[in-house]
Amino acid sequence: MFNLYKTALFCLLLLWMPTLWAADSGWLVTPQNDHAKVRLRAEPSAGGETRMLLSVQLEKGWKTYWRSPGEGGIAPTIVWTPPLEKVKWFWPVPQRFDVSGISTQGYHEQVMLPIVISGPLPKTLSGTLTLSTCSNVCILTDYPFSLDLTSPISAANQQQFEHDFAQAMGQVPIANALTKQIQAGYGNGEVQIHAIREEGWQQPALFFDTLEDADLGKPIVSVQGKQLSVRVPATDGWGEGSADLQGKQLTMVITDGGLAQEANVMIGPAITLPTSSTAFWSWILMALTGGLILNLMPCVLPVLAMKLGSILHTEHQTRRQVRWQFLASSAGIITSFWLLALLMTALRLGNHALGWGIQFQNPWFIGFMVVVTALFTANLFGLFEIQLSSSLNTRIAAPRIEKSGVRGMAGHFGQGALATLLATPCSAPFLGTAVAFALAAPLPALWGIFTALGVGMSLPWLAVAAWPKLALCLPKPGRWMNHLRIAMGVLMLASSLWLLSLMASHIGLQAVMVMTGVLLLALIFGIGWRYGARIATIVSLISVLLVGALLLAGSLTANLWRKPLHDNVAWQPLTESAIKQALHENKRVFVDVTADWCVTCKVNKLHVLMRDDVQKALQAPDVVALRGDWTRPSASITQFLRERGSVAIPFNQIYGPQQQQGVVLSPLLDRDVLLKELAAAKGDQK
Repeated sequence: MFNLYKTALFCLLLLWMPTLWAADSGWLVTPQNDHAKVRLRAEPSAGGETRMLLSVQLEKGWKTYWRSPGEGGIAPTIVWTPPLEKVKWFWPVPQRFDVSGISTQGYHEQVMLPIVISGPLPKTLSGTLTLSTCSNVCILTDYPFSLDLTSPISAANQQQFEHDFAQAMGQVPIANALTKQIQAGYGNGEVQIHAIREEGWQQPALFFDTLEDADLGKPIVSVQGKQLSVRVPATDGWGEGSADLQGKQLTMVITDGGLAQEANVMIGPAITLPTSSTAFWSWILMALTGGLILNLMPCVLPVLAMKLGSILHTEHQTRRQVRWQFLASSAGIITSFWLLALLMTALRLGNHALGWGIQFQNPWFIGFMVVVTALFTANLFGLFEIQLSSSLNTRIAAPRIEKSGVRGMAGHFGQGALATLLATPCSAPFLGTAVAFALAAPLPALWGIFTALGVGMSLPWLAVAAWPKLALCLPKPGRWMNHLRIAMGVLMLASSLWLLSLMASHIGLQAVMVMTGVLLLALIFGIGWRYGARIATIVSLISVLLVGALLLAGSLTANLWRKPLHDNVAWQPLTESAIKQALHENKRVFVDVTADWCVTCKVNKLHVLMRDDVQKALQAPDVVALRGDWTRPSASITQFLRERGSVAIPFNQIYGPQQQQGVVLSPLLDRDVLLKELAAAKGDQK
């Protein structure tokens, strides 16, 4: 009887053990490529199919490719030993990478590729994986592997494999996930695609399989309610116009709001795509409004200093002189926006990243701004004066100017230009939307939008030019003007020190501290040279006492502000896959894209994100907080913003079970709105 039980138990184990057979290569690395590692796992099933999972992990800044890499790159391949016939790869949704005018499709950071092998297999599954990885250079790496399909696996490892395989298959597009109404045509060197979705489109993206004798470039996407219109440039291998693509089958993947669909459509004759219902004049109006609101943004303090600096020189001047001075300042603002438009044009033609305020990602630009603001600080402190000859003043200024030392129009023009450059780290309502449209529009429209932005920001200055009484209605001149000038100098010094702090991410904190000390010592020596050692000593003592008083006050009141201003949120790196994973797990997502140079971001953090109730809400178990840092150029964050129709920061978005498409918050965060949208995204949890 005991032997009978043992025999029965053995038979049961034979039936049970196949479900626990699996193979795992572990993480494979090679000295020829220390930027990537791969892992292969396989599990036979009772139905004659073997499921396999290829995992790839890449270092930051590296990518690999989709089944159709686009205009460059090589897709991952496996050469089997012995050869296998029935192998099917499943490809998760890729991302698009645009570098130097070349558009490619692939993955960064990490990806899991499911593979299903049909039919009987040998006990050992062997082959060589060839993987192409690229950053500034590309490396083609071979990874030989051998998987023993008879090796046992623990229940925990089997459960992990099941979870990972299901998760990877969840990223694979399916048919009819978004729409069944897709039409494609070809004409004039481009493929036109028109699709209708009853639920409407949010931020769609498209990826294309390779067509014979044709290279498909980056799609130009336009959304109008339920209608999706796409234009895709098509060329041959030499960059010339492609052959007629009519009658060919186009395979593509369409994504929108966390859903992905693979579609096959026959390319027909050229189709007429619907035009945008938004008139160009409405974008101009939006740009005017955004430029005007820019005067009210948190970065307005240095801008106000420049405006007050120009007003200080209006006493005892004629209305004609005041009018021309403010017209010169307005010309400085508008010219600065034209220079920004020129920068954006050059970047677009060079296929580089485009965005509002991206010049602050360049350390040379920041250094230039530090020098300029430091010179203005010294000028406001009276350490030097820029005096032009009266003849040059007369040539610069359109009206006749008295020879009493008026500096001419150049100074007022420079004040307007500097005010614009100091305002660009801020993002205002309507501004980001208008700039996003401009950067995707034809070049004449881009210049029109940036001109409207300049006119909008200069409207207060133009108002003074139209009604000079606004500037002439000042109190009578007196010692208060000297005190005000010193106060403006302190504000400009604060701006200069803030700009200098932005260099820390480029040259290091220690170098910034040394440069700060040199700047402050230079100002103190300048004050001593201009006003005497006694005044310099007094200024030094006042500065030391002021800093000491601030530190003392901070330490004594630490219990009052430390708790609400301490960030306890477990921020994670911002990636598309992290958003999809959180939504798959029925969680909410809060996205925060910020930068050290973004003044509006600092205000949002201080007045909203660091508050107790917001901190508590973001620490909820079902909330995933993702943060992207755009202080320095980042292709992934630029792509993330571009796919959401944004080119400016701060950018905040909330996802959740009830907000799969994601809701974008205002650039200036409102605590009540944030909490309301975060709660609404949760929905009913049953």
